[in-house]
Amino acid sequence: MHAVEMAEEYPVVELDSDALDAARLLAERRLPGLVVTDEAGCPQSVLPASQVVRFLVPGYVRDDPSLAGVLTESMADRVVDKLGGKTVRSLLPEEVTELPRVSSDDTIVEVAAMMARLRCPLVAVMEDRTLIGVISASRLLELALAPR
Repeated sequence: MHAVEMAEEYPVVELDSDALDAARLLAERRLPGLVVTDEAGCPQSVLPASQVVRFLVPGYVRDDPSLAGVLTESMADRVVDKLGGKTVRSLLPEEVTELPRVSSDDTIVEVAAMMARLRCPLVAVMEDRTLIGVISASRLLELALAPR
């Protein structure tokens, strides 16, 4: 099976999309992440849901998790306050990481190897510079576990 056969339509956001809208999309659809594209629709990065959650937690709490118990504000207020007026670009890690992308003719093993190496729940399936679809880790497992 090739990547093009495994790929599914999947929501994407642009670098300059509203961060709060992206968080809502992640939450409402319970997605592991979003593919982030430039204005031309070419994938640039993956925004894992875990990165958005990390953005919401103050640095001092990340450094000392025991401080989390003293915070009293609601998480809903915090999400709106922290993400309001921000772009998806501002949520991405500062360190540029390799974009998880595979070619449309890559095999299921090649896709799995890419996910494992980059520890990313999504890969973009490309044909030249065109995004064909996305393969999620859950989709890959579904196909790998399907009876033959």
